[in-house]
Amino acid sequence: MNELALNLDTYPAYVYDLPGLADHVTSIRAALGSTELFYAAKANPDAEILRALAPHIDGIEVSSGGELAHVRETLPDKPLAFGGPGKTPEELRLALTADRIHVESPNELKNLAALGPANILLRANLPLDTPNAALAMSGPFGMDEDALNECARLLAGNRHLTLRGVHAHLASGLDARTMLDLARQIAGWALPWLKTQGVDDPELNVGGGMAVDYASPSSLFDWQVYGAGLASIPSRVRIEPGRAVTAYHGWYVTDVLDVKTTRGETYVILRGGTHHLRTPVTKGHDQPFTCLTATGQESPATLVGQLCTPKDVFARDVLVPPLAPGDIIAFAMAGAYAWNISHHDFLMHPKPTFHYLR
Repeated sequence: MNELALNLDTYPAYVYDLPGLADHVTSIRAALGSTELFYAAKANPDAEILRALAPHIDGIEVSSGGELAHVRETLPDKPLAFGGPGKTPEELRLALTADRIHVESPNELKNLAALGPANILLRANLPLDTPNAALAMSGPFGMDEDALNECARLLAGNRHLTLRGVHAHLASGLDARTMLDLARQIAGWALPWLKTQGVDDPELNVGGGMAVDYASPSSLFDWQVYGAGLASIPSRVRIEPGRAVTAYHGWYVTDVLDVKTTRGETYVILRGGTHHLRTPVTKGHDQPFTCLTATGQESPATLVGQLCTPKDVFARDVLVPPLAPGDIIAFAMAGAYAWNISHHDFLMHPKPTFHYLR
Protein backbone atom coordinates (compact mmCIF):
# COMPACT_ATOMS: atom_id res chain seq x y z
CA MET A 1 0.00 0.00 0.00
CA ASN A 2 2.77 2.45 0.89
CA GLU A 3 4.36 2.43 -2.57
CA LEU A 4 1.04 3.09 -4.29
CA ALA A 5 0.08 5.77 -1.75
CA LEU A 6 3.33 7.64 -2.28
CA ASN A 7 3.02 7.64 -6.06
CA LEU A 8 -0.53 8.84 -6.56
CA ASP A 9 -1.07 11.70 -8.99
CA THR A 10 -3.62 13.45 -6.78
CA TYR A 11 -4.71 13.50 -3.17
CA PRO A 12 -6.90 12.69 -1.34
CA ALA A 13 -7.41 9.12 -2.48
CA TYR A 14 -8.92 5.91 -1.24
CA VAL A 15 -6.81 2.78 -1.57
CA TYR A 16 -8.46 -0.63 -1.19
CA ASP A 17 -6.49 -3.85 -0.69
CA LEU A 18 -8.55 -6.44 -2.55
CA PRO A 19 -6.24 -9.47 -1.98
CA GLY A 20 -6.07 -8.65 1.74
CA LEU A 21 -9.85 -8.38 1.85
CA ALA A 22 -10.24 -11.72 0.08
CA ASP A 23 -7.89 -13.40 2.56
CA HIS A 24 -9.78 -11.88 5.50
CA VAL A 25 -13.22 -12.96 4.33
CA THR A 26 -11.88 -16.41 3.45
CA SER A 27 -10.80 -16.87 7.08
CA ILE A 28 -14.20 -15.65 8.29
CA ARG A 29 -15.99 -18.06 5.95
CA ALA A 30 -13.89 -20.98 7.22
CA ALA A 31 -14.59 -20.11 10.86
CA LEU A 32 -18.36 -19.93 10.37
CA GLY A 33 -18.88 -23.48 9.16
CA SER A 34 -22.53 -23.98 8.19
CA THR A 35 -23.59 -20.47 9.24
CA GLU A 36 -24.59 -18.43 6.19
CA LEU A 37 -22.57 -15.28 5.54
CA PHE A 38 -24.34 -12.31 3.95
CA TYR A 39 -22.34 -9.08 3.55
CA ALA A 40 -24.09 -5.86 4.61
CA ALA A 41 -23.64 -3.65 1.53
CA LYS A 42 -24.25 -0.50 3.58
CA ALA A 43 -20.76 -0.85 5.07
CA ASN A 44 -19.11 -0.30 1.69
CA PRO A 45 -20.97 -0.90 -1.60
CA ASP A 46 -17.96 -0.19 -3.84
CA ALA A 47 -18.34 -2.46 -6.87
CA GLU A 48 -14.77 -3.77 -6.69
CA ILE A 49 -15.24 -4.56 -3.00
CA LEU A 50 -18.41 -6.51 -3.81
CA ARG A 51 -16.67 -8.46 -6.57
CA ALA A 52 -13.76 -9.33 -4.28
CA LEU A 53 -16.17 -10.63 -1.63
CA ALA A 54 -18.52 -12.49 -3.95
CA PRO A 55 -16.72 -15.88 -4.16
CA HIS A 56 -16.56 -16.13 -0.37
CA ILE A 57 -20.04 -15.12 0.78
CA ASP A 58 -23.52 -16.60 0.52
CA GLY A 59 -25.32 -13.38 -0.30
CA ILE A 60 -25.69 -9.64 0.18
CA GLU A 61 -27.93 -7.72 2.58
CA VAL A 62 -29.31 -4.49 1.10
CA SER A 63 -31.31 -1.75 2.82
CA SER A 64 -32.72 0.39 0.01
CA GLY A 65 -33.93 0.20 -3.53
CA GLY A 66 -30.76 1.95 -4.64
CA GLU A 67 -28.55 -0.63 -2.95
CA LEU A 68 -30.61 -3.44 -4.42
CA ALA A 69 -30.30 -2.08 -7.96
CA HIS A 70 -26.56 -1.46 -7.55
CA VAL A 71 -25.84 -4.93 -6.17
CA ARG A 72 -28.04 -6.59 -8.80
CA GLU A 73 -26.07 -4.82 -11.53
CA THR A 74 -22.72 -5.69 -9.95
CA LEU A 75 -23.48 -9.26 -8.83
CA PRO A 76 -26.57 -10.34 -10.77
CA ASP A 77 -26.55 -13.93 -9.51
CA LYS A 78 -25.93 -13.36 -5.81
CA PRO A 79 -28.81 -14.00 -3.34
CA LEU A 80 -30.14 -10.86 -1.69
CA ALA A 81 -31.87 -10.09 1.60
CA PHE A 82 -33.77 -6.77 1.69
CA GLY A 83 -34.10 -5.07 5.09
CA GLY A 84 -34.52 -1.71 6.75
CA PRO A 85 -37.43 0.37 8.08
CA GLY A 86 -39.61 2.66 6.02
CA LYS A 87 -39.67 0.72 2.76
CA THR A 88 -41.56 2.64 0.10
CA PRO A 89 -44.13 0.96 -2.17
CA GLU A 90 -41.59 1.13 -4.99
CA GLU A 91 -38.95 -0.54 -2.82
CA LEU A 92 -41.36 -3.28 -1.76
CA ARG A 93 -41.98 -4.07 -5.43
CA LEU A 94 -38.23 -4.28 -5.98
CA ALA A 95 -37.92 -6.38 -2.84
CA LEU A 96 -40.05 -9.09 -4.44
CA THR A 97 -36.96 -9.99 -6.49
CA ALA A 98 -34.91 -10.60 -3.33
CA ASP A 99 -34.52 -14.05 -1.82
CA ARG A 100 -35.62 -12.81 1.60
CA ILE A 101 -37.46 -9.70 2.77
CA HIS A 102 -37.08 -8.54 6.38
CA VAL A 103 -40.45 -7.14 7.40
CA GLU A 104 -40.26 -4.29 9.91
CA SER A 105 -43.92 -3.65 10.83
CA PRO A 106 -47.49 -4.95 10.46
CA ASN A 107 -48.23 -2.09 8.05
CA GLU A 108 -45.25 -3.07 5.89
CA LEU A 109 -46.52 -6.64 5.89
CA LYS A 110 -49.97 -5.48 4.72
CA ASN A 111 -48.40 -3.47 1.90
CA LEU A 112 -46.24 -6.40 0.86
CA ALA A 113 -49.19 -8.81 0.93
CA ALA A 114 -50.91 -6.75 -1.76
CA LEU A 115 -48.00 -7.08 -4.16
CA GLY A 116 -47.37 -10.78 -4.59
CA PRO A 117 -45.46 -13.86 -3.41
CA ALA A 118 -42.42 -13.39 -1.16
CA ASN A 119 -40.31 -15.23 1.37
CA ILE A 120 -40.10 -13.19 4.55
CA LEU A 121 -38.40 -12.94 7.92
CA LEU A 122 -40.09 -10.87 10.61
CA ARG A 123 -37.69 -8.48 12.31
CA ALA A 124 -37.92 -8.78 16.08
CA ASN A 125 -36.99 -6.06 18.57
CA LEU A 126 -36.67 -8.18 21.68
CA PRO A 127 -36.15 -6.87 25.25
CA LEU A 128 -32.74 -8.49 25.69
CA ASP A 129 -29.78 -6.98 27.49
CA THR A 130 -26.92 -5.83 25.24
CA PRO A 131 -24.06 -4.93 27.62
CA ASN A 132 -21.32 -2.61 26.32
CA ALA A 133 -23.05 -2.14 22.98
CA ALA A 134 -21.73 0.71 20.85
CA LEU A 135 -25.19 1.09 19.33
CA ALA A 136 -28.54 -0.42 20.33
CA MET A 137 -30.89 -1.01 17.40
CA SER A 138 -34.07 0.04 19.16
CA GLY A 139 -36.90 2.39 18.26
CA PRO A 140 -37.89 2.10 14.59
CA PHE A 141 -36.08 -1.19 14.04
CA GLY A 142 -38.17 -4.34 14.19
CA MET A 143 -41.23 -5.23 16.22
CA ASP A 144 -42.13 -6.12 19.78
CA GLU A 145 -44.02 -9.29 20.66
CA ASP A 146 -47.46 -7.72 20.18
CA ALA A 147 -46.63 -6.53 16.67
CA LEU A 148 -45.05 -9.87 15.79
CA ASN A 149 -48.22 -11.66 16.88
CA GLU A 150 -50.27 -9.23 14.79
CA CYS A 151 -48.10 -10.16 11.81
CA ALA A 152 -48.70 -13.84 12.55
CA ARG A 153 -52.47 -13.25 12.40
CA LEU A 154 -52.12 -11.42 9.10
CA LEU A 155 -50.02 -14.23 7.66
CA ALA A 156 -52.52 -16.88 8.70
CA GLY A 157 -54.92 -15.67 6.01
CA ASN A 158 -52.37 -14.99 3.28
CA ARG A 159 -51.26 -17.56 0.74
CA HIS A 160 -48.71 -15.36 -1.04
CA LEU A 161 -46.32 -14.64 1.83
CA THR A 162 -44.22 -17.44 3.30
CA LEU A 163 -42.82 -16.96 6.79
CA ARG A 164 -39.31 -18.41 6.83
CA GLY A 165 -37.99 -17.13 10.13
CA VAL A 166 -36.96 -14.23 12.36
CA HIS A 167 -34.42 -11.46 11.89
CA ALA A 168 -32.99 -9.88 15.04
CA HIS A 169 -30.09 -7.45 14.86
CA LEU A 170 -30.26 -5.89 18.32
CA ALA A 171 -26.92 -4.15 18.82
CA SER A 172 -23.53 -3.28 17.34
CA GLY A 173 -20.00 -3.18 18.69
CA LEU A 174 -20.12 -6.44 20.65
CA ASP A 175 -17.37 -9.00 21.16
CA ALA A 176 -17.79 -12.59 20.03
CA ARG A 177 -18.83 -14.11 23.36
CA THR A 178 -21.37 -11.38 24.05
CA MET A 179 -22.79 -11.70 20.54
CA LEU A 180 -22.97 -15.46 20.90
CA ASP A 181 -24.87 -15.18 24.18
CA LEU A 182 -27.24 -12.73 22.53
CA ALA A 183 -27.78 -15.06 19.55
CA ARG A 184 -28.66 -17.91 21.89
CA GLN A 185 -31.16 -15.72 23.72
CA ILE A 186 -32.72 -14.70 20.40
CA ALA A 187 -32.96 -18.35 19.38
CA GLY A 188 -34.47 -19.22 22.76
CA TRP A 189 -37.39 -16.93 22.01
CA ALA A 190 -37.63 -17.15 18.23
CA LEU A 191 -37.50 -20.89 17.61
CA PRO A 192 -40.42 -21.84 19.91
CA TRP A 193 -42.42 -18.91 18.55
CA LEU A 194 -41.79 -19.94 14.96
CA LYS A 195 -42.84 -23.49 15.79
CA THR A 196 -46.21 -22.19 16.99
CA GLN A 197 -46.56 -20.50 13.58
CA GLY A 198 -46.02 -23.80 11.78
CA VAL A 199 -42.49 -23.00 10.53
CA ASP A 200 -40.83 -26.42 10.39
CA ASP A 201 -37.46 -25.42 8.93
CA PRO A 202 -36.80 -22.11 10.73
CA GLU A 203 -34.29 -19.50 9.66
CA LEU A 204 -32.64 -17.21 12.18
CA ASN A 205 -30.80 -14.09 11.04
CA VAL A 206 -28.91 -12.55 13.97
CA GLY A 207 -27.53 -9.63 11.96
CA GLY A 208 -24.14 -7.98 12.22
CA GLY A 209 -22.59 -5.63 14.75
CA MET A 210 -19.26 -7.40 15.35
CA ALA A 211 -16.90 -5.16 17.31
CA VAL A 212 -14.21 -3.22 15.44
CA ASP A 213 -11.64 -1.50 17.66
CA TYR A 214 -10.26 1.62 15.96
CA ALA A 215 -7.92 2.23 18.89
CA SER A 216 -6.39 -1.23 18.44
CA PRO A 217 -6.59 -2.29 14.77
CA SER A 218 -4.87 -5.59 15.44
CA SER A 219 -7.61 -6.66 17.88
CA LEU A 220 -9.96 -8.62 15.65
CA PHE A 221 -13.36 -10.13 16.32
CA ASP A 222 -13.03 -13.81 17.32
CA TRP A 223 -14.76 -15.50 14.41
CA GLN A 224 -13.67 -18.97 15.55
CA VAL A 225 -15.49 -18.63 18.88
CA TYR A 226 -18.53 -17.10 17.24
CA GLY A 227 -18.76 -19.67 14.46
CA ALA A 228 -18.34 -22.63 16.81
CA GLY A 229 -21.05 -21.31 19.10
CA LEU A 230 -23.55 -20.55 16.34
CA ALA A 231 -23.23 -24.14 15.13
CA SER A 232 -25.03 -25.29 18.29
CA ILE A 233 -28.22 -23.35 17.44
CA PRO A 234 -30.73 -25.83 15.96
CA SER A 235 -31.81 -23.84 12.92
CA ARG A 236 -30.54 -22.36 9.68
CA VAL A 237 -28.46 -19.42 10.96
CA ARG A 238 -27.44 -16.37 8.94
CA ILE A 239 -25.32 -13.34 9.86
CA GLU A 240 -24.85 -9.97 8.13
CA PRO A 241 -21.48 -8.43 9.04
CA GLY A 242 -20.27 -5.32 7.23
CA ARG A 243 -17.75 -3.15 9.08
CA ALA A 244 -15.88 -6.16 10.54
CA VAL A 245 -15.34 -7.51 7.02
CA THR A 246 -14.11 -4.48 5.06
CA ALA A 247 -12.91 -1.84 7.56
CA TYR A 248 -9.35 -3.17 7.73
CA HIS A 249 -8.67 -3.11 4.00
CA GLY A 250 -9.10 0.53 3.05
CA TRP A 251 -6.99 3.66 3.52
CA TYR A 252 -7.73 7.34 3.02
CA VAL A 253 -4.48 8.89 1.84
CA THR A 254 -3.90 12.63 1.75
CA ASP A 255 -1.21 15.30 1.98
CA VAL A 256 -0.37 18.11 4.37
CA LEU A 257 -1.35 21.61 3.24
CA ASP A 258 -0.30 23.61 6.29
CA VAL A 259 1.00 23.30 9.84
CA LYS A 260 0.36 26.02 12.39
CA THR A 261 0.40 26.61 16.12
CA THR A 262 -2.41 28.54 17.78
CA ARG A 263 -2.25 29.34 21.51
CA GLY A 264 0.21 26.56 22.09
CA GLU A 265 -1.66 23.88 20.12
CA THR A 266 -0.39 22.52 16.79
CA TYR A 267 -2.76 21.83 13.91
CA VAL A 268 -1.89 19.86 10.80
CA ILE A 269 -4.25 20.87 8.00
CA LEU A 270 -4.79 18.13 5.45
CA ARG A 271 -6.25 18.16 1.98
CA GLY A 272 -9.82 16.81 2.11
CA GLY A 273 -11.53 16.23 5.42
CA THR A 274 -14.29 14.41 7.21
CA HIS A 275 -16.65 15.14 4.30
CA HIS A 276 -14.64 12.34 2.66
CA LEU A 277 -13.97 10.21 5.77
CA ARG A 278 -16.86 10.65 8.17
CA THR A 279 -15.93 7.72 10.42
CA PRO A 280 -13.98 9.54 13.19
CA VAL A 281 -16.74 12.12 13.65
CA THR A 282 -19.49 9.51 13.58
CA LYS A 283 -17.75 7.16 16.01
CA GLY A 284 -16.11 9.88 18.12
CA HIS A 285 -12.61 8.46 17.90
CA ASP A 286 -9.15 9.24 16.56
CA GLN A 287 -8.75 7.61 13.17
CA PRO A 288 -5.61 5.44 13.13
CA PHE A 289 -2.97 6.74 10.73
CA THR A 290 0.59 6.44 9.50
CA CYS A 291 2.89 9.28 8.44
CA LEU A 292 4.44 7.94 5.23
CA THR A 293 7.05 10.64 4.51
CA ALA A 294 8.18 12.02 7.86
CA THR A 295 10.24 10.74 10.77
CA GLY A 296 11.78 12.27 13.86
CA GLN A 297 10.92 13.30 17.38
CA GLU A 298 7.15 13.10 17.83
CA SER A 299 5.03 15.78 19.48
CA PRO A 300 1.27 16.32 19.92
CA ALA A 301 -0.83 17.74 17.10
CA THR A 302 -4.42 17.67 15.89
CA LEU A 303 -5.08 16.44 12.36
CA VAL A 304 -7.86 18.38 10.63
CA GLY A 305 -9.29 18.86 7.17
CA GLN A 306 -10.31 21.83 5.03
CA LEU A 307 -13.89 22.25 6.20
CA CYS A 308 -15.16 25.44 7.80
CA THR A 309 -16.17 23.72 11.03
CA PRO A 310 -14.22 22.86 14.20
CA LYS A 311 -15.71 19.36 13.98
CA ASP A 312 -13.57 18.54 10.95
CA VAL A 313 -11.11 16.48 13.01
CA PHE A 314 -9.48 13.20 12.03
CA ALA A 315 -7.46 12.76 15.24
CA ARG A 316 -6.97 15.05 18.24
CA ASP A 317 -3.76 15.57 20.26
CA VAL A 318 -1.97 12.62 18.70
CA LEU A 319 1.78 12.15 18.41
CA VAL A 320 3.25 12.92 14.98
CA PRO A 321 6.78 13.47 13.65
CA PRO A 322 7.70 16.95 12.35
CA LEU A 323 5.34 17.52 9.43
CA ALA A 324 5.48 20.04 6.59
CA PRO A 325 3.38 20.81 3.50
CA GLY A 326 3.65 17.94 1.06
CA ASP A 327 4.03 15.18 3.62
CA ILE A 328 1.72 12.19 3.11
CA ILE A 329 -0.56 10.65 5.73
CA ALA A 330 -2.54 7.44 5.31
CA PHE A 331 -5.56 6.89 7.55
CA ALA A 332 -6.12 3.19 8.12
CA MET A 333 -9.37 1.27 8.73
CA ALA A 334 -11.16 3.31 6.09
CA GLY A 335 -12.76 0.37 4.31
CA ALA A 336 -16.22 0.66 5.89
CA TYR A 337 -18.67 3.45 6.71
CA ALA A 338 -16.18 5.97 5.39
CA TRP A 339 -16.64 7.48 1.93
CA ASN A 340 -20.15 6.09 1.50
CA ILE A 341 -21.58 7.80 4.62
CA SER A 342 -19.75 11.11 4.16
CA HIS A 343 -21.29 14.45 3.15
CA HIS A 344 -19.37 14.61 -0.14
CA ASP A 345 -20.62 17.91 -1.49
CA PHE A 346 -20.16 20.12 1.57
CA LEU A 347 -18.06 23.12 0.40
CA MET A 348 -17.77 21.43 -3.01
CA HIS A 349 -14.15 20.35 -2.59
CA PRO A 350 -12.80 17.90 -5.19
CA LYS A 351 -13.74 14.30 -4.51
CA PRO A 352 -11.04 11.69 -3.82
CA THR A 353 -9.85 9.23 -6.42
CA PHE A 354 -10.09 5.46 -5.91
CA HIS A 355 -7.32 2.91 -6.36
CA TYR A 356 -7.14 -0.84 -5.86
CA LEU A 357 -4.37 -3.22 -4.90
CA ARG A 358 -4.93 -6.40 -6.92
